[in-house]
Parts: sequence; C-alpha cells; structure tokens
Amino acid sequence: MTSDDVERVLVVGNGGAGKTWMADRLGERFGLPVTHLDRPYWRAGWEPTPRDERVALQPALVAPDRWIIDGDYSSTLDLRLPRADTVVFLDLPRLVCSWAVLRRWWRYRGRWHPDMAEGVNEKIDPTFLRWVWNHPHDRRPRILAHLATAPAGTDIVRLTSRHAARVWLERIAPDTRAGTRTAP
Repeated sequence: MTSDDVERVLVVGNGGAGKTWMADRLGERFGLPVTHLDRPYWRAGWEPTPRDERVALQPALVAPDRWIIDGDYSSTLDLRLPRADTVVFLDLPRLVCSWAVLRRWWRYRGRWHPDMAEGVNEKIDPTFLRWVWNHPHDRRPRILAHLATAPAGTDIVRLTSRHAARVWLERIAPDTRAGTRTAP
C-alpha cells in the first residue's frame, strides 16, 4: 500500500481501540481530511443525533474523492463501505479497549476533547463500559459481516494489538517528523 493507493479510508473498531489516533495519523501522513463520526453523532450534553439525520449526512461525508472517516457506527457502515478503498479494523482485546477508555476519561474528565462536538464533555458510565466490554460479542460480528460485503479490491486491514497498529502504520506511511508520538 502506498499513498497513491489510499484515498478513502474507514477506521472501525471498539471504543478505546485507537480509531481517532489511527485516523489522525493516517490523515497527517497521507494528507487526507479526517472526519470523526462522534462529532456529528453526539450533540451537546450527550444527546444523540436522530438516526434519519445521521443517515442523511453519510452521502455528503463519502462524496469527496479523498477522506478518512473514523467511527464504529455499524448502522451506517453500509453507506460508507462501498466508497472506501481501505478499511482499518482495530480488533483489539476488550481489556485493552476498556483500559484506554478509562485513561481517556481520566485525561479529559469533565472537559471537551478534540474528536467530539463542542459541548460534549468526557464522561464515563456503566452503559458505555458495558458497550465496550460486550463489543466483541454484540458489535464485532456485525462489523465482520459488513466487511465480508466490501467491494472487490477494498483493502481490509485487521489489526489485533497496539503494537501491530504502530508497525503497520510505520510500514505503510513512515512518520518523518522528528519527535512525533507514535502510540495512542
């Protein structure tokens, strides 16, 4: 895979898997604009955008020739997948993801963080922790089913550890900036 091969990338996986980190690194290295789906999904005060509005937004997100979209919203994956040339599936263990979610909460607790819409301050609750923990059984099968329907020629990359993600990223797009952090 080279920068000539990468034009439209989906980054999917569990909460805490490192989707934002991966999408941002790919965007920097390939010069692609990045959309974090949490931004249009969540409104101020953690109010979800109605499904019909989310679905209506998808064509505009995938219409451009070059993009990266990160988010595990499998309910609209079938609208994004046909346009992607590459899918990065961060299929990390749930314990790793759970720990990352707790770390992120601690870092941003009660404050906004950059991949969310304004007014959506970091929080954690038992429902979200269950969502992350149950992802391998509840949502992972849906992601795999969607990926099985990807158009021929779609490059599907499944990464099962943070180390594998860093190695893959460095292999396809070396970071030439000095002093750049290389881990989520």
